[in-house]
Amino acid sequence: MSRRRIVIVEDEADMAELIAMRLKREHYEVTVCNDGPGALETILSDPPDLVVLDLMLPEMSGTEITTRLRADRRTAGVAIIMLTALSEESDIVVGLHVGADDYMTKPFSMSVLVARISALLRRAQSRQAGADTLSAGPIEIDPERHRVQVDGRDLTLTLTEFRLLTAIVRAGGRVLQRDQLIEAAMGSEAIVVDRTIDVHMTALRKKLGPARKYIRTVRGVGYTLAGDENTS
Repeated sequence: MSRRRIVIVEDEADMAELIAMRLKREHYEVTVCNDGPGALETILSDPPDLVVLDLMLPEMSGTEITTRLRADRRTAGVAIIMLTALSEESDIVVGLHVGADDYMTKPFSMSVLVARISALLRRAQSRQAGADTLSAGPIEIDPERHRVQVDGRDLTLTLTEFRLLTAIVRAGGRVLQRDQLIEAAMGSEAIVVDRTIDVHMTALRKKLGPARKYIRTVRGVGYTLAGDENTS
């Protein structure tokens, strides 16, 4: 089996080297980029399994890179962990809103970073489990191909958005609490702010367009799949 590929985008050379050394010890194939434009070109030309992406970069920010990667079908499903020295919840929410799957605030433990990377890659691999096509109204989900269509139109979803939608549709009308959705979409190892799931759900609903009516909020509890009789 080929080794998982990770691109590290970090302008602090010492930090980038420390992360790269640790990931190589964990038997990952690692590429280091020190600026935004170069990183974007590297990732788009040969999409990796995961990107470790600093928020503050010269010339192009981590949020802009994430937005560009999510808009391109070649990289829409690539897992992204955002690194930030900013600990304010609003800064973290912005990173999640543009499509990051997870985040870590500096300084951080290398062991924790490795655990987060492992968890994200497991999620990406397990998305093929239960590969039967799922549907809800005009929404069609192909877990094996990581493909979602609405009325025959392909949607570009992040890994987290895809897993959230799959969990809700697979639940078939059962209400999923936020902690259940966090575990289903982000893994039990995830450490998230209170609004994490809501931010991802807002982005998912926007992409679903009119089909967003099939996801119903149960106030104070979580989310559920709405049947045709409950979507007006």
